Amino acid sequence: MNAVDIIKSIEAEQLKAEVPEFRVGDTVRVYGKIKEGNRERIQVFEGIVLKRQGGSNRETFTVRKFSNGVGVEKTWPVHSPNVEKVEVVRHGKVRRAKLNYLRNRVGKKAKVKELVK
Repeated sequence: MNAVDIIKSIEAEQLKAEVPEFRVGDTVRVYGKIKEGNRERIQVFEGIVLKRQGGSNRETFTVRKFSNGVGVEKTWPVHSPNVEKVEVVRHGKVRRAKLNYLRNRVGKKAKVKELVK
């Protein structure tokens, strides 16, 4: 077994069994574990998925929301044990893989149309 096979086997062990089904443009609710001292709690972060990048256990996604009039972005690893679950609130209709243009927009212009199936 060479080094590449060893790395792949280690990465395969770290993958989650169930990966949530969401895409760029979707509004999601991320339940993240937060440790404060010896206590652990779950905090909800709800916003639009700006991008999803990487592969296998390195895959990450970035969520953007507005908090008190300030844009806040947070990047989460998909397979992290600190991500309890990802819940899709609504599906967005977008035509590109990365929504970086939303950073420059405020108010109604920063919205993504809902995908009606």
